[in-house]
Amino acid sequence: MEKEQFFKHKFLPVTTIVLAILLLWYVFAFLLNAPFQRDIDRRGNVAPTMVEFIGKTLSQPKPTLPAPHQVAQNVFENTFLRVPTSNRSLVYNAWVTLAPTAVGFAFGTILGILFAVGIVHLVALDRSLMPWIIASQTIPILAIAPTIIVVFSALGIDGLIPKALISTYLSFFPVTVGMTKGLRSPEIMHLDLMRTYNASSWQTFWKLRVPASIPFLFTSMKVAIAASLVGTIVGELPTGAVAGIGAKLLAGSYYSQTIDIWAALVAGSVLAAILVGIVSIAARIVDRSMGGRTA
Repeated sequence: MEKEQFFKHKFLPVTTIVLAILLLWYVFAFLLNAPFQRDIDRRGNVAPTMVEFIGKTLSQPKPTLPAPHQVAQNVFENTFLRVPTSNRSLVYNAWVTLAPTAVGFAFGTILGILFAVGIVHLVALDRSLMPWIIASQTIPILAIAPTIIVVFSALGIDGLIPKALISTYLSFFPVTVGMTKGLRSPEIMHLDLMRTYNASSWQTFWKLRVPASIPFLFTSMKVAIAASLVGTIVGELPTGAVAGIGAKLLAGSYYSQTIDIWAALVAGSVLAAILVGIVSIAARIVDRSMGGRTA
C-alpha cells in the first residue's frame, strides 16, 4: 500500500514533469539550432532527409541550445572519465566552489541567528536594524560582487575570503527572517505560562523560543545554502578564476562552448541539491533528538 501511494503521489508526478521538460528541451533545441544547420547544408549543397536534419541539428558541436543528451554526455565525461584533480573535472571545480560556499553559509547562519536574537529582544534593533537588513537585499549582487573583489584585492586579500563574504551577504538574510519569525512563533498563552512558572527571560528563550524556532531555522537554512552557492559562483565571475563552477561558466562563454556552460549549470544544480539535502538530513536528526515524530 505504501509503495502504491509512493508511486501514485510522488514518483509518477515527478517523472511526468521531468519527461515533459525533456521533451520541451528537445523541441526548443531543434527550433533554435535549425537555422544554423540549414545554412550549413545550403553552403555545402547538402539535402538531408528530415531525420538526418534533426540528427544534425541535435548534434552540433557548438549549438545555440545543446540537446539534453549532449549535456548529459559532457557531465558524464567530465565527472567520471577525468581525474578529479584535473581543471576540466566538474568534481574538482565543484569542490573549489564548495569551500567558500560552506564558509560563507556558516558565517551567514551565525550572523543571521545573532541578528534575529537581537531583533526579538531589543525593540531598538527591531525598529532600526530590520529595515536596513531588508534594504540591503535590494542591491543587486552583480553590483556588489566586483566592488568587494576590487576592495579586497587592493588590500592584498584574494581567494576564498572575498567569495565567502559575498556568499555570507546572500545567506544571512533568509536566516535572519526565518529565525526572527521562529523566535516569535510561541503563542501568548505559552509565554504567559512561562511567566506563571516565574521563568526568567533566559529560561523562556532556551526552553520555549529556541525549540519553537528550530523548524523555521532549518527551512530558512535550505534557502540560505542555495543562495550561498549562487553568491560564490557570482563572486568567481569578476575574479578571472581558473577553477570553480563560475570559472567554467566564464570559460564557456569566452569560447562559445554552450555545452560546457550547460554542463556547469547542471553541476551547480546537483551541488545545490546535495547541500539542501544535507541540511534536510540535519533537520531530521535535530527534530528526532528533540522528540519529534516522523509524519
